[in-house]
Amino acid sequence: MLAAFPLWVIVIDYVLGMVMWTLIGRAAMNIFLSEDSNFFFMRFFVRATNPILRLFAPITPGFLIDFLVPVYVAWFFFMIRFYLMPWLLGYSVMGMLSFPLESEIAAVLYRAFGR
Repeated sequence: MLAAFPLWVIVIDYVLGMVMWTLIGRAAMNIFLSEDSNFFFMRFFVRATNPILRLFAPITPGFLIDFLVPVYVAWFFFMIRFYLMPWLLGYSVMGMLSFPLESEIAAVLYRAFGR
């Protein structure tokens, strides 16, 4: 699948995908830990995503619960990856380019645990 797209497209998708999943990871860890926790992974998620959340603060609705703000911002990255990138690259089918990062992870898991 990766050979079908230029390298720069894959790199952009991987970066957007990592940002999206880091935001989702922060929201998931926030279920169990507070944002000021000393746990290493929580500190990483907070430190890595705070600049992104500050960047999106002007368009984040004030009525959102703090827990949902990272999920709301991750939704933008999902929309960019699923709709905007294929449209900008001229594909007529929405989602044709979608999720090379996840496709590669699934392929590795299938090779490792598949028949």
